[in-house]
Amino acid sequence: MLHQESILSAQVSLECASFRPSPHACNSAASLRAMLLNIVVQELVLDNCRSNEGKIEGLSGEFVNLEFLSLINVGLTSVLNLPKLPKLKKLELSDNRISGGLDVLAEKLPNLTHLNLSGNKLKDISTLEPLKKLDSLKSLDLFNCEVTNLNDYRESVFKLLPQLVYLDGYDQEDKEASDSDAEVDGVDEEDEEEGEDEEEEEEEDGEEEEFDEEEEDEEGEDEDEEISGEEEEFGRDGEEEDEEEEDEDEDEEESGKGEKRKREPDDEGEEEDD
Repeated sequence: MLHQESILSAQVSLECASFRPSPHACNSAASLRAMLLNIVVQELVLDNCRSNEGKIEGLSGEFVNLEFLSLINVGLTSVLNLPKLPKLKKLELSDNRISGGLDVLAEKLPNLTHLNLSGNKLKDISTLEPLKKLDSLKSLDLFNCEVTNLNDYRESVFKLLPQLVYLDGYDQEDKEASDSDAEVDGVDEEDEEEGEDEEEEEEEDGEEEEFDEEEEDEEGEDEDEEISGEEEEFGRDGEEEDEEEEDEDEDEEESGKGEKRKREPDDEGEEEDD
């Protein structure tokens, strides 16, 4: 069993035909639930699971670290049984049958920033009034809801919810939300920080490689200078040796000439004696 202290984050995704636990499962529902709760779950995806009579079973307030919850197409008609999830930032409820009862969201999900209610049974602007209490809410999606067919729909929603930045993916000036704005802030910030750290490490590695290359170039230049210096010294030594050899040759020639000069008078004296 993994302990909560040893796990930093986790994502759990379940694909199932029924949201109700099977009595014939190898392990009891309680043990499965305990196992999941012993993990620090930050993201929980239950898309296409079947809720029990429109209610969410098995989802409790013990998921205290949950930041992202997806319940797309699970047959929900109400959100009354949502547990209190103080860290939840993004809630996906699209393609259900919710027609109202949004009052509990502000009480149970006080830090919600993104809410997707697309494809539900919301007909009137008044059903959205409870969302005024969600001070951190900045993105709301109501695609394929009847309320979007009302006159001045966008103006009315932005007026009702002044804290809102994006409605159906666009702000009040019809500018599309960026990818970063469409994600959960907390999780994205961690990913961005990791990415920045990786970029910094890559930059540092690149600088170290450049520094090493510069050092190698400098060492190569020093070696070339030493070699050229040795060649110059060798050339000078060779010139000096040549000059010394020439001087010796000249001395030998001069000494030879002197001996000839000395011999010539001696030869003349001998001839006179004869």
